[in-house]
Amino acid sequence: MAAALPEVSGPYGTKPVLTFPDGAPSDELEVVVLSRGDGAIVEAGQDIEVHYLGQSWQGNVFDNSYDRGSSISFGIGVGQVIAGWDEGLVGQQVGSRVLLSIPSHLGYGDRGVPQAGIKGGDTLVFVVDIVGVS
Repeated sequence: MAAALPEVSGPYGTKPVLTFPDGAPSDELEVVVLSRGDGAIVEAGQDIEVHYLGQSWQGNVFDNSYDRGSSISFGIGVGQVIAGWDEGLVGQQVGSRVLLSIPSHLGYGDRGVPQAGIKGGDTLVFVVDIVGVS
């Protein structure tokens, strides 16, 4: 049985809105390609450029690049970001919008990031628009 995941409204390139289902999130990393791009495949060790929205399960948006008006870039698959991003974005195509539901052991664990509003044990949900790789 597939895990219950949030519904995402909004097309690639626009700030998404998440609607959460009743019930608990999956204990596993869930990766859903909402719209598939036709660009290059993201490979570990590349720099990836993304727009994203991050929200805790049934909670508040804690960060998003859309409101800032600029994407971010970082090394992917090399431990520069939380494990759920490394595992969920490597192998995706540039131009894709991807939903990631990341259990705490692949996110910020029991410590969380209190200053960002992420509690210990929180499942994190991200909508990621893959803009490019280099």
